Amino acid sequence: MHERILFICGGIWTLAMAACGKDAASTSGSASPEAAPLAVSATASAATAEPSTPTIPAPPDVGAAPADAAKTASGLASKVLTPGTGKDHPGPSDKVKVHYTGWTKGGQMFDSSVTRGEPITFPLNGVIAGWTEGVGLMVVGEKRRLWIPAALAYGDHPRAGVPAGDLVFDVELLDVIAAPKPPPVPEDVKGPPASAKKTASGLAYRVLTPGGAGAHPTATSNVVVNYSGWTTDGKMFDSSITRGQPARFGVGNVIKGWTEGLQLMTKGEKARFWIPGSLAYGDKPTRPGAPAGMLVFDVELIDFQ
Repeated sequence: MHERILFICGGIWTLAMAACGKDAASTSGSASPEAAPLAVSATASAATAEPSTPTIPAPPDVGAAPADAAKTASGLASKVLTPGTGKDHPGPSDKVKVHYTGWTKGGQMFDSSVTRGEPITFPLNGVIAGWTEGVGLMVVGEKRRLWIPAALAYGDHPRAGVPAGDLVFDVELLDVIAAPKPPPVPEDVKGPPASAKKTASGLAYRVLTPGGAGAHPTATSNVVVNYSGWTTDGKMFDSSITRGQPARFGVGNVIKGWTEGLQLMTKGEKARFWIPGSLAYGDKPTRPGAPAGMLVFDVELIDFQ
Protein backbone atom coordinates (compact mmCIF):
# COMPACT_ATOMS: atom_id res chain seq x y z
CA MET A 1 0.00 0.00 0.00
CA HIS A 2 1.43 3.37 -0.98
CA GLU A 3 1.93 6.09 1.62
CA ARG A 4 0.93 9.69 1.16
CA ILE A 5 4.19 11.58 1.52
CA LEU A 6 3.75 14.82 -0.38
CA PHE A 7 3.80 17.27 2.49
CA ILE A 8 6.63 18.81 4.46
CA CYS A 9 6.61 20.57 7.78
CA GLY A 10 4.90 23.96 7.68
CA GLY A 11 2.36 26.14 9.43
CA ILE A 12 3.44 28.01 12.54
CA TRP A 13 7.10 27.02 12.30
CA THR A 14 7.85 30.50 13.53
CA LEU A 15 6.27 29.75 16.89
CA ALA A 16 6.85 26.13 17.73
CA MET A 17 9.93 25.25 19.75
CA ALA A 18 9.51 21.51 19.35
CA ALA A 19 10.09 19.52 16.18
CA CYS A 20 7.38 19.35 13.55
CA GLY A 21 4.97 16.50 13.86
CA LYS A 22 3.65 17.19 17.38
CA ASP A 23 0.00 16.49 18.02
CA ALA A 24 -2.68 19.00 17.17
CA ALA A 25 -2.99 20.22 20.73
CA SER A 26 0.35 21.94 20.48
CA THR A 27 0.57 23.00 16.85
CA SER A 28 -1.38 24.96 14.33
CA GLY A 29 -4.54 23.44 12.99
CA SER A 30 -3.40 24.57 9.55
CA ALA A 31 0.12 23.32 9.77
CA SER A 32 1.11 20.98 6.97
CA PRO A 33 2.35 17.61 8.18
CA GLU A 34 5.96 16.63 7.87
CA ALA A 35 7.18 14.68 4.87
CA ALA A 36 5.82 11.47 6.24
CA PRO A 37 2.91 9.06 5.88
CA LEU A 38 -0.38 10.86 6.46
CA ALA A 39 -3.37 8.72 5.78
CA VAL A 40 -2.46 5.13 5.21
CA SER A 41 -0.28 2.67 7.06
CA ALA A 42 2.38 1.16 4.87
CA THR A 43 2.00 -2.15 6.64
CA ALA A 44 -1.13 -4.24 6.31
CA SER A 45 -1.46 -6.94 8.88
CA ALA A 46 -1.66 -10.52 7.73
CA ALA A 47 -4.98 -10.80 9.52
CA THR A 48 -6.67 -8.07 7.45
CA ALA A 49 -4.85 -8.96 4.19
CA GLU A 50 -5.80 -5.70 2.48
CA PRO A 51 -5.37 -5.71 -1.29
CA SER A 52 -2.41 -3.76 -2.61
CA THR A 53 -3.01 -0.34 -4.11
CA PRO A 54 -2.95 -0.37 -7.92
CA THR A 55 0.01 1.34 -9.50
CA ILE A 56 0.20 3.69 -12.46
CA PRO A 57 2.99 2.88 -14.92
CA ALA A 58 5.85 5.34 -15.02
CA PRO A 59 6.01 7.63 -18.04
CA PRO A 60 8.62 6.71 -20.65
CA ASP A 61 10.64 9.85 -19.85
CA VAL A 62 10.70 9.26 -16.08
CA GLY A 63 14.48 8.89 -16.08
CA ALA A 64 15.24 12.36 -17.43
CA ALA A 65 13.42 15.41 -18.74
CA PRO A 66 13.20 15.47 -22.55
CA ALA A 67 14.79 18.20 -24.63
CA ASP A 68 11.47 20.00 -25.09
CA ALA A 69 10.84 20.32 -21.35
CA ALA A 70 11.01 23.86 -19.95
CA LYS A 71 13.70 24.40 -17.32
CA THR A 72 14.00 27.05 -14.63
CA ALA A 73 17.04 28.51 -12.90
CA SER A 74 16.41 26.33 -9.84
CA GLY A 75 16.83 23.11 -11.82
CA LEU A 76 13.13 22.28 -12.08
CA ALA A 77 12.01 20.89 -15.46
CA SER A 78 8.41 20.65 -16.59
CA LYS A 79 6.26 19.91 -19.60
CA VAL A 80 2.59 20.67 -20.22
CA LEU A 81 0.69 17.45 -20.96
CA THR A 82 -2.77 19.03 -21.28
CA PRO A 83 -3.28 22.80 -21.58
CA GLY A 84 -5.48 24.38 -18.96
CA THR A 85 -8.53 26.59 -19.28
CA GLY A 86 -7.68 29.04 -16.51
CA LYS A 87 -5.77 32.30 -16.85
CA ASP A 88 -4.28 32.93 -13.43
CA HIS A 89 -1.38 31.13 -11.77
CA PRO A 90 -1.62 30.23 -8.06
CA GLY A 91 0.52 32.22 -5.65
CA PRO A 92 2.60 30.68 -2.86
CA SER A 93 -0.05 31.46 -0.22
CA ASP A 94 -2.98 30.17 -2.26
CA LYS A 95 -4.52 26.78 -1.67
CA VAL A 96 -4.62 24.40 -4.61
CA LYS A 97 -6.68 21.30 -5.33
CA VAL A 98 -4.82 18.70 -7.36
CA HIS A 99 -4.62 15.14 -8.55
CA TYR A 100 -1.08 13.80 -8.79
CA THR A 101 1.11 10.74 -9.12
CA GLY A 102 4.76 10.54 -8.14
CA TRP A 103 7.57 8.22 -9.26
CA THR A 104 11.22 7.86 -8.42
CA LYS A 105 13.75 8.35 -11.22
CA GLY A 106 13.89 4.56 -11.46
CA GLY A 107 10.18 4.39 -12.29
CA GLN A 108 8.75 3.22 -8.96
CA MET A 109 5.43 4.85 -8.06
CA PHE A 110 5.47 5.97 -4.43
CA ASP A 111 2.34 8.09 -4.11
CA SER A 112 -0.85 8.89 -6.04
CA SER A 113 -4.08 10.69 -5.28
CA VAL A 114 -5.41 9.16 -8.50
CA THR A 115 -5.24 5.59 -7.18
CA ARG A 116 -6.84 6.76 -3.94
CA GLY A 117 -9.65 8.31 -5.95
CA GLU A 118 -9.52 11.56 -4.02
CA PRO A 119 -7.77 14.84 -4.90
CA ILE A 120 -6.03 16.80 -2.17
CA THR A 121 -6.09 20.48 -1.22
CA PHE A 122 -3.18 22.25 0.45
CA PRO A 123 -1.43 25.64 0.69
CA LEU A 124 1.12 25.87 -2.09
CA ASN A 125 3.84 27.12 0.26
CA GLY A 126 3.33 24.10 2.53
CA VAL A 127 4.96 21.52 0.25
CA ILE A 128 8.36 20.72 -1.20
CA ALA A 129 10.02 23.58 -3.07
CA GLY A 130 9.71 21.82 -6.43
CA TRP A 131 5.95 21.66 -5.99
CA THR A 132 5.64 25.28 -4.89
CA GLU A 133 7.52 26.40 -7.98
CA GLY A 134 6.10 23.87 -10.44
CA VAL A 135 2.41 24.14 -9.57
CA GLY A 136 2.86 27.91 -9.51
CA LEU A 137 3.52 27.70 -13.26
CA MET A 138 0.15 26.05 -13.92
CA VAL A 139 -3.41 27.22 -14.55
CA VAL A 140 -6.65 25.47 -13.65
CA GLY A 141 -7.39 22.49 -15.90
CA GLU A 142 -3.76 21.98 -16.82
CA LYS A 143 -1.88 18.72 -16.53
CA ARG A 144 1.89 19.03 -16.24
CA ARG A 145 4.82 16.72 -15.64
CA LEU A 146 7.45 17.91 -13.18
CA TRP A 147 11.01 16.62 -12.97
CA ILE A 148 12.10 17.75 -9.52
CA PRO A 149 15.78 17.55 -8.52
CA ALA A 150 16.58 16.15 -5.08
CA ALA A 151 17.52 19.60 -3.80
CA LEU A 152 13.93 20.76 -4.42
CA ALA A 153 12.38 17.56 -3.04
CA TYR A 154 13.51 15.55 0.00
CA GLY A 155 17.23 15.35 -0.73
CA ASP A 156 19.47 12.41 -1.51
CA HIS A 157 19.39 11.01 2.02
CA PRO A 158 15.94 11.66 3.55
CA ARG A 159 14.59 9.91 6.60
CA ALA A 160 13.10 6.45 6.36
CA GLY A 161 10.00 6.09 4.21
CA VAL A 162 10.60 9.22 2.13
CA PRO A 163 11.73 8.92 -1.51
CA ALA A 164 15.30 9.96 -2.21
CA GLY A 165 16.88 11.71 -5.16
CA ASP A 166 15.21 13.20 -8.22
CA LEU A 167 11.44 12.72 -8.41
CA VAL A 168 8.86 12.92 -11.20
CA PHE A 169 5.25 14.02 -10.73
CA ASP A 170 2.27 14.23 -13.03
CA VAL A 171 0.00 16.94 -11.66
CA GLU A 172 -3.48 18.09 -12.64
CA LEU A 173 -4.51 21.46 -11.21
CA LEU A 174 -8.24 21.25 -10.45
CA ASP A 175 -8.86 24.48 -8.54
CA VAL A 176 -7.19 27.44 -6.85
CA ILE A 177 -8.51 29.04 -3.66
CA ALA A 178 -7.01 32.51 -3.36
CA ALA A 179 -5.37 33.31 -0.04
CA PRO A 180 -6.77 36.17 2.05
CA LYS A 181 -4.86 39.42 1.63
CA PRO A 182 -2.10 39.93 4.21
CA PRO A 183 -2.71 42.50 6.95
CA PRO A 184 -0.94 45.88 6.62
CA VAL A 185 2.46 46.35 8.21
CA PRO A 186 2.09 48.02 11.64
CA GLU A 187 3.03 51.69 11.63
CA ASP A 188 5.20 51.12 14.71
CA VAL A 189 6.87 47.93 13.48
CA LYS A 190 10.39 49.35 13.93
CA GLY A 191 10.05 49.54 17.69
CA PRO A 192 7.58 49.94 20.56
CA PRO A 193 6.18 53.44 21.08
CA ALA A 194 6.51 55.26 24.38
CA SER A 195 2.94 54.27 25.22
CA ALA A 196 3.72 50.54 25.07
CA LYS A 197 3.96 48.64 28.32
CA LYS A 198 7.15 46.74 29.12
CA THR A 199 7.80 43.75 31.35
CA ALA A 200 10.92 42.85 33.28
CA SER A 201 11.91 40.34 30.60
CA GLY A 202 12.08 42.99 27.89
CA LEU A 203 8.74 42.16 26.26
CA ALA A 204 6.83 45.25 25.08
CA TYR A 205 3.14 45.27 24.18
CA ARG A 206 0.08 47.39 23.70
CA VAL A 207 -3.59 46.47 23.53
CA LEU A 208 -5.18 47.11 20.14
CA THR A 209 -8.69 45.91 21.01
CA PRO A 210 -9.67 45.19 24.63
CA GLY A 211 -11.00 41.76 25.45
CA GLY A 212 -13.64 40.76 27.91
CA ALA A 213 -13.13 40.74 31.65
CA GLY A 214 -12.13 37.38 33.02
CA ALA A 215 -9.36 34.86 33.31
CA HIS A 216 -6.04 34.84 31.49
CA PRO A 217 -4.46 31.80 29.86
CA THR A 218 -1.81 30.01 31.87
CA ALA A 219 1.40 28.33 30.74
CA THR A 220 -0.52 25.03 30.49
CA SER A 221 -3.49 26.41 28.52
CA ASN A 222 -4.27 25.57 24.91
CA VAL A 223 -5.17 28.62 22.84
CA VAL A 224 -6.83 29.48 19.55
CA VAL A 225 -5.37 32.61 17.97
CA ASN A 226 -5.11 34.59 14.80
CA TYR A 227 -1.75 36.27 14.38
CA SER A 228 0.71 37.86 11.98
CA GLY A 229 4.43 38.34 12.51
CA TRP A 230 6.93 40.81 11.04
CA THR A 231 10.61 41.57 11.36
CA THR A 232 11.37 45.18 12.28
CA ASP A 233 12.02 46.07 8.63
CA GLY A 234 8.34 45.33 7.91
CA LYS A 235 8.74 41.92 6.28
CA MET A 236 5.90 39.56 7.20
CA PHE A 237 7.23 36.05 7.79
CA ASP A 238 4.17 34.24 9.11
CA SER A 239 0.42 34.74 9.38
CA SER A 240 -2.60 32.63 10.22
CA ILE A 241 -4.65 35.32 8.46
CA THR A 242 -3.20 34.55 5.05
CA ARG A 243 -3.65 30.83 5.67
CA GLY A 244 -7.32 31.47 6.39
CA GLN A 245 -7.36 29.40 9.57
CA PRO A 246 -6.63 30.22 13.23
CA ALA A 247 -3.71 28.51 14.93
CA ARG A 248 -4.09 26.16 17.91
CA PHE A 249 -1.23 25.31 20.25
CA GLY A 250 -0.13 25.05 23.85
CA VAL A 251 0.99 28.28 25.53
CA GLY A 252 4.06 26.51 26.88
CA ASN A 253 5.10 25.11 23.49
CA VAL A 254 6.05 28.34 21.74
CA ILE A 255 8.78 30.98 21.96
CA LYS A 256 9.21 32.63 25.36
CA GLY A 257 7.81 35.96 24.24
CA TRP A 258 4.59 34.28 23.18
CA THR A 259 4.33 32.24 26.36
CA GLU A 260 4.63 35.42 28.43
CA GLY A 261 2.51 37.64 26.19
CA LEU A 262 -0.45 35.32 25.86
CA GLN A 263 -0.80 35.16 29.63
CA LEU A 264 -1.32 38.93 29.69
CA MET A 265 -4.35 38.68 27.40
CA THR A 266 -8.03 37.93 27.90
CA LYS A 267 -10.46 36.27 25.52
CA GLY A 268 -11.33 38.49 22.57
CA GLU A 269 -8.35 40.79 23.04
CA LYS A 270 -6.07 41.93 20.23
CA ALA A 271 -2.56 42.99 21.17
CA ARG A 272 0.74 43.88 19.53
CA PHE A 273 3.96 42.44 20.93
CA TRP A 274 7.54 43.52 20.37
CA ILE A 275 9.54 40.44 21.27
CA PRO A 276 13.32 40.85 21.69
CA GLY A 277 15.58 38.28 20.11
CA SER A 278 16.35 36.77 23.52
CA LEU A 279 12.66 35.82 23.85
CA ALA A 280 12.33 34.68 20.23
CA TYR A 281 15.01 32.92 18.13
CA GLY A 282 18.00 35.09 19.00
CA ASP A 283 19.92 37.62 16.97
CA LYS A 284 21.67 34.82 15.08
CA PRO A 285 19.22 31.88 15.02
CA THR A 286 20.67 28.40 14.67
CA ARG A 287 17.39 27.11 13.27
CA PRO A 288 17.44 27.38 9.45
CA GLY A 289 14.95 29.93 8.18
CA ALA A 290 14.02 31.33 11.60
CA PRO A 291 13.65 35.13 11.70
CA ALA A 292 16.39 36.97 13.59
CA GLY A 293 16.31 39.74 16.15
CA MET A 294 13.27 41.55 17.48
CA LEU A 295 9.97 40.30 16.12
CA VAL A 296 6.60 42.04 16.07
CA PHE A 297 3.33 40.14 16.35
CA ASP A 298 -0.30 41.16 16.21
CA VAL A 299 -2.28 38.55 18.12
CA GLU A 300 -5.99 37.97 18.62
CA LEU A 301 -6.86 35.58 21.43
CA ILE A 302 -9.98 33.87 20.13
CA ASP A 303 -10.36 31.22 22.82
CA PHE A 304 -8.43 29.17 25.38
CA GLN A 305 -8.96 26.33 27.78
